[in-house]
Amino acid sequence: MTNKAGEAYAFFYCGASKQAIEREIPLIRKVVGTPSELELSLTEGMDNVRDNDRLRSLALEAKQSGINYMLKASLPNKTNRETADEVASVLNQAYQSPLYGAGEPFNGEIAYEQNRSYVFRD
Repeated sequence: MTNKAGEAYAFFYCGASKQAIEREIPLIRKVVGTPSELELSLTEGMDNVRDNDRLRSLALEAKQSGINYMLKASLPNKTNRETADEVASVLNQAYQSPLYGAGEPFNGEIAYEQNRSYVFRD
């Protein structure tokens, strides 16, 4: 067990406004049963990602594939991978929510740091 919080980043495309997504998140969290300690913060526009240089370059790559949002997740006393799993369930449920139209394609990836580099969750 570590005192450090796990961190993971969901990069995704959504046509809904940032406000609409932020309104939907508490409901999505309830449906998937995320831990109450899970902190989520939403960034709109990949040019606004400024956490660190490596994350910024991931964000700019994501922008090339049409990604317009990043959801940063942090979870105390969990690994980055465990945090990635939590944010994955949030993202999967978001796709089932009114934020996406029926049959709308989903474009998203989840990244987390492992051995000093970012990896994508399968």
